[in-house]
Amino acid sequence: MANTTVPKAQRSFEKVNEIVRKYEAKESMLIPILQEVQEEYRYLPEEILTYIATALDISPATVYGVATFYAQFSLNPKGKYVINVCDGTACHVRGSSPILEAIRRKVGLAAGKITTDDLGFTVQTVSCLGACGLAPAVVINDKVYGQVTEEAIELIIDQLKQKEAEGDN
Repeated sequence: MANTTVPKAQRSFEKVNEIVRKYEAKESMLIPILQEVQEEYRYLPEEILTYIATALDISPATVYGVATFYAQFSLNPKGKYVINVCDGTACHVRGSSPILEAIRRKVGLAAGKITTDDLGFTVQTVSCLGACGLAPAVVINDKVYGQVTEEAIELIIDQLKQKEAEGDN
């Protein structure tokens, strides 16, 4: 994974301005604005939340309140590959815990962390993916992997790493 020295959020507010303009700087459009900003940056940097508040002429506390109320928003950087491991009943019973540990080992994720230092991977558990028939299930970005084994997930991660090494983003 390439390590970017200057976070995207600090490079320019150009993209944020485009997004705010798209929604005509309306306070009522705060959630879609935050969704698009998060899609662009993979999280909501504090300085951008403050910038959005200024652009919409609302308090930073209001923007922060919305960003922290909804679970879909993250104030911490996410990796290029977000891996959601289902830990719902069906997946748990069929072995999602060892799969989670295999993923954490394979990407080199330190204990207590959810995102690798190089921002390559974010690994998290979710209560349910709605794919109980495919248990245990894992979603990487928007792709669902069903009936995953420890060996299979290691191969999938190897393929993602190979794709990165080849520069096929």
